[in-house]
Amino acid sequence: MAGDSVSTLILFIAAMLVAAGVAGTLITNVNELSNSVDTQSSDVTDKIDTDIEIISDPGSDAVYDSNAENVTLLVKNTGRETLAADSSAIDVLIDGSYVSNDEFTITVTDDGPWRSGSVAELEIDRSLATGEEHRISVTVNGAEEVFEFYVQP
Repeated sequence: MAGDSVSTLILFIAAMLVAAGVAGTLITNVNELSNSVDTQSSDVTDKIDTDIEIISDPGSDAVYDSNAENVTLLVKNTGRETLAADSSAIDVLIDGSYVSNDEFTITVTDDGPWRSGSVAELEIDRSLATGEEHRISVTVNGAEEVFEFYVQP
């Protein structure tokens, strides 16, 4: 009888050690997963709160200046997030071709931060073919807006 009690006690202690090891591993993994979800959720919140709208008139001659060979777009911050009015924070594509940061400037029209409701002027130094339709894609913090216009010959 005493032999049965000792072997049962040894098995019970072994089972408790295994259970404690598994619980410790699960707690560590759950904490890492929780931290990852928190980080991702703040990034997603920033992207949800970010929205832009290109308010330039596609039929206007003010969009493309053939003499200066530049494109001028008015981009309004329609989201809740204050955006960085910095060329490194914005991605621009013209007709599928990437526009590098040194080829455009962005200026907030009221000389303040690019808050919700503020308009920024995006001036792109790029020559465009006349008599054709062109497509410009502007991306800020995950929010993308596409602008299509025709350049008169």
